[in-house]
Amino acid sequence: MSAPAMAGLARALRRAAAPGRVPAPRTGAGGAGPRPWGWGLALGLALGVRAEPAGGESESGREEKPPPRGFGAAVERSRDLVRRIKDEAGIPGILVGVSVDGKEVWSEGLGYADVENRVVCKPETVMRIASISKCLTMMAVAKLWEEGKLDLDAPVQKYVPEFPEKVYEGEKVTITTRLLVSHLSGIRHYEKDITKVKEEKEKANRALKLSKSHQDKEQKEKEGKGIEKTDSVKQKKEHDSETKSRNSRPGRNDREFEQEEYYLKEKFESVIESLKIFKNDPLFFKPGSQFLYSTYGFTLLSAVVERASGQKFTDYMLKMFRDLDMLSTVLDDNEAMIYNRARCYTYNKKGRLVNAPYVDNSYKWAGGGFLSSVGDLLKFGNALLYSYQAGHFTNRNAKLLPGYLKPGTVAMMWTPVPKTEVSWDRDGRYGMAWAVVEKGQRCGCCRRQRHYASHTGGAVGASSVLLILPEELEPEAAGPGPPPRGVIVTIICNMQSVSLNSTALKIAREFDKEKRAQWTG
Repeated sequence: MSAPAMAGLARALRRAAAPGRVPAPRTGAGGAGPRPWGWGLALGLALGVRAEPAGGESESGREEKPPPRGFGAAVERSRDLVRRIKDEAGIPGILVGVSVDGKEVWSEGLGYADVENRVVCKPETVMRIASISKCLTMMAVAKLWEEGKLDLDAPVQKYVPEFPEKVYEGEKVTITTRLLVSHLSGIRHYEKDITKVKEEKEKANRALKLSKSHQDKEQKEKEGKGIEKTDSVKQKKEHDSETKSRNSRPGRNDREFEQEEYYLKEKFESVIESLKIFKNDPLFFKPGSQFLYSTYGFTLLSAVVERASGQKFTDYMLKMFRDLDMLSTVLDDNEAMIYNRARCYTYNKKGRLVNAPYVDNSYKWAGGGFLSSVGDLLKFGNALLYSYQAGHFTNRNAKLLPGYLKPGTVAMMWTPVPKTEVSWDRDGRYGMAWAVVEKGQRCGCCRRQRHYASHTGGAVGASSVLLILPEELEPEAAGPGPPPRGVIVTIICNMQSVSLNSTALKIAREFDKEKRAQWTG
């Protein structure tokens, strides 16, 4: 060190040691406590080292990354959307990832993966993805079907004779893999009482009708078509009372989480063993006649995959994850050492944040038993989108690699199935383990709906969404760049009962808008 530098260091150390000259303690990230800055700060200043909050965070506790080139405005607006939902729902930690045309352009963690130990969220954080697991399982089903190892329309007993043949109202009925992946099998969900299920369904349908009726009456009032104000008020009260129980406050327990089977602690050694929970229960309806979302249907599906592949379901899935380069996607195994795993949270009856209760998800690997990161889910979404669009580019580029699945297979998965419904977007219908909203516009100069596919998830102490917004490719003009072409958004958080689909769709639109602006600019 030069003489002038040594002199400067000595002066800095004397100033730091002088009474009243020690800098005041500063608060750490997220209010984690004071940071005693004194001799260390003086030494750092003398050596020209810039002091920064630990972990690359801002002083507010959030990790602030410079926005990527070309999408800065979209990142800022989307970050604000994520912060809003985080604050509204009281979410401890939330992860978000976005890819555009196959490239990850934004991934970030806000808040805490572990509140007690003040471990901040980061893009590598691993959380429960809940029912997005169904999409992963569908990828395996589709692959086996393409290879000729699985018949979608054969009775499930062809592969799983342990599952008893079913009778509905005295008539022998058939459950197939195709019915399982679209929730048309009649197999129950967590609620065992069919009467309660029907009541909840009727309430939801009634609330939807009241909502539409209320909107129509408001429109007529604006047009001066003379509707009694008292009737409008009465209608609104009925609508509010119906929807209050259906739309629980974000971050709080909803009715699904009141089911005892949501909190099973028993460890099942195989997917065949887990069938005992529901295999002898009666069907709620004739297979193919109605829609009932059922995670247990996917438990049966995991047994079908196991027998069709000739491998343990978990082994087959982990191999598929390796093929897709999803190295952070693993089983939600309580005993395993899983790096970057976040803790799960909920709120108690007093509104205090508490650790989510212990559960063992080995009874539903296929329907809600995987952990993943936003980076891995983006890779998964891009593999699907590439497969879906590869057919548009085959004749233009002979060097284009094939997709993991064939284009027609993904198109089949993303085709709405009759008699199905989607709770998180009333414009959509369920396809094969995906919710699908079709392209459409009812009136001129009104809302134009883009085609997209998504799936949400809700687990004990976690919520999630994966949304794929494909670019609208013209048959005669593919435009710049190879597939995948579109925007993929995923959000995961460590708080249950948080609705994330609408936020993901808004974010996808922000990035799609900025991408289009770059093209036209």
